[in-house]
Amino acid sequence: MMRFARNMDVLFWEEPIEDASPTPWLELREEEAGVTVAVPHLPGDLQEQARDAALRALLDDHVAGIGERLIRWYYTPMMLPFSRHLDASCTVYDCMDELKNFRFAPPELMSLEQELFGLADLIFTGGYSLYEAKRESHGSVHPFPSSVDTAHFAQGRALVQDAADQAGLPRPRLGFYGVIDERMDLALIAALADARPDWTIVMVGPVVKIDPAELPQRPNIAWLGGKGYAELPLYAGGWDVALMPFAINEATRFISPTKTPEYLAAGLPVVSTPIVDVIRHYGGVAGVFVAEGAEAFLEACNQALALRAQGDAWRAEADALLAEQSWDQVAARMLGLILQVAEPDKPLLKPVRNTHYDYLVVGAGFAGSVMAERLAADAGKRVLVIDKRPHIAGNAFDHKDAAGILIHQYGPHIFHTNSADIFDYLSRFTEWRPYEHRVLAEVRGQLVPIPINRTTLNTLFGLALETEEAAAAFLAARAEPVTVIRSSEDVVISAVGRELYETFFRGYTRKQWGIDPSELDKSVTARVPTRTNTDDRYFTDRFQAMPRDGFTAMFAKMLDHPNIDLELGVTFEEAKRRFSFDQIVYTGPIDEYFDFRFGKLPYRSLRFEHVHEDREWAQPVAVVNYPDEAVPYTRVTEYKHLTGQQAANTSLTYEYPSAEGDPYYPIPRPENQALFKSYEALAEATSGVLFVGRLATYRYYNMDQVVGQALATYRRHVAEEREAAPAKAAALAE
Repeated sequence: MMRFARNMDVLFWEEPIEDASPTPWLELREEEAGVTVAVPHLPGDLQEQARDAALRALLDDHVAGIGERLIRWYYTPMMLPFSRHLDASCTVYDCMDELKNFRFAPPELMSLEQELFGLADLIFTGGYSLYEAKRESHGSVHPFPSSVDTAHFAQGRALVQDAADQAGLPRPRLGFYGVIDERMDLALIAALADARPDWTIVMVGPVVKIDPAELPQRPNIAWLGGKGYAELPLYAGGWDVALMPFAINEATRFISPTKTPEYLAAGLPVVSTPIVDVIRHYGGVAGVFVAEGAEAFLEACNQALALRAQGDAWRAEADALLAEQSWDQVAARMLGLILQVAEPDKPLLKPVRNTHYDYLVVGAGFAGSVMAERLAADAGKRVLVIDKRPHIAGNAFDHKDAAGILIHQYGPHIFHTNSADIFDYLSRFTEWRPYEHRVLAEVRGQLVPIPINRTTLNTLFGLALETEEAAAAFLAARAEPVTVIRSSEDVVISAVGRELYETFFRGYTRKQWGIDPSELDKSVTARVPTRTNTDDRYFTDRFQAMPRDGFTAMFAKMLDHPNIDLELGVTFEEAKRRFSFDQIVYTGPIDEYFDFRFGKLPYRSLRFEHVHEDREWAQPVAVVNYPDEAVPYTRVTEYKHLTGQQAANTSLTYEYPSAEGDPYYPIPRPENQALFKSYEALAEATSGVLFVGRLATYRYYNMDQVVGQALATYRRHVAEEREAAPAKAAALAE
């Protein structure tokens, strides 16, 4: 809610307090983060209907002046009886747990939840297990497993002074914080304390729904009671290992504990009982131990203590995972979904006091992120990065889908480059997984390598070509002379002849671009070579690899700088209203920047269909192309080949070219290039704006080329700024 308060007014309505008040009244408390907390106070003698009526009256009085653009957000269906009448542009049910499985769940909870599912536009679940249980109950269910305020909990790593009530406790200390209720395995805690009386078990949290007399009492168990959120890093910083001793029962069947990433952020190894979502998301992470039964749990604690004694090297893997789990990213994704539902023609963002920046960077993809990082880290500038999408990384954005498979939201992105400088620069923000990309094409009922090589020719034509010379002679015999090569069709026919052109290129190109290759610039098919050897790699660059933890994690590290602020789900027009800045780095469509003064530049778009299949593998390589025009998609990607993930199931993306949608590929035709030149002239005459990236320069760049262009633009810009500095200083002096 603190994140949402940056963009809108947030009212957090708490459970009512029954006291001696003669009449109902509403206590309002303004939090520092901009969240208004509302606490209803009710007379203690109200019956159910009168109670709901009083709550409804208090709510109506408060929201009466807000206006009609209201978003309802429910954490529990129990708030529905006094709020169901509100007219909202979007209703969200943030389903954190399977509440009906909790002890003392009200009997009306199930019917109210069914009603809320009918009213809600969006269902957010607190983890993937809960998502799997709820996804058939509503048409728009979205999993949001627990995230973490890393900076907050990382305070525990640099503990200066221990919490007063645990400072005198002997070490090693194994600790837990959280609600202590029917989800706790109290017998396990007792067994652990009995087995190792030299260990101190620290239990922090309120006791709820169970009798405090049930808590095992041992000399080495410290029950410290509830603490505030701000205090949690202080306590965690005084432990050696963090515990999650959950009972395995109906109440824990669908939980996705926020404690796992919080403990890791605090620098602690974690020992957990076998909670499904802990195993799913953290089972293979160094520093997380999952054990079932008292004996195994005790041994896991021994291993965690031994790991902690070895130093901090184990934290690197956990830290890379945490970089993908910030609440900022989660809130931005949620806001993006909300904005798709809410009426788009009415203002949602409230005015805020302008904050001044040296640079506004429009776009959090490769071009914008590289420019932002260099300006912040190298030039020491204060930078604001915005993106209209609810995430960073641009088209390279990757994330785990509902099955836990890391997928690329906007189709496959494979990194390759011949530039050591570019590779070394990106290596500052990621470790790499070696990967050489291979693509097959489905033609005539067979899968053959693409680009065309000697294996392709032998398979397709039933040949036995054994040398490069023989393959070259075969292709030369089929090639058709073209006097002047102007189009993509000319390029292919002059190299391999019409049959191979029609088999591999014509249908695919027509689908991809929506026009015949004879009308496309020769550069399109010139990008795909024809080989006479048996090299089946799609790229032959010197450096070929994938970011070990994914592209999004790499971008997160690139943008993780104190001089960089990030606002997602924000358009350029909104940013111009809300912030002030000296210069702009613009990576969006250049024609859009100039309000389409000369008309729109043509682009080709894509539509992606993401699917999950209950089999280990679906295809022999990461990408299979489909040149046949009768097949509506152009290619299918299976991501486990790219990422190296191991899983019993698999995730794929079907790619459908489209004339409508986000701009992906500039259409290379002479008239389009001439139109771009008109915009380019405007850009060159516009001071204070740097145009960088694919869309801003109307060119189809590979990822490494975008990085190279951004680095070159930055160096050139810094040099120009240095040359102009004396003249600016003289002008200011005058």
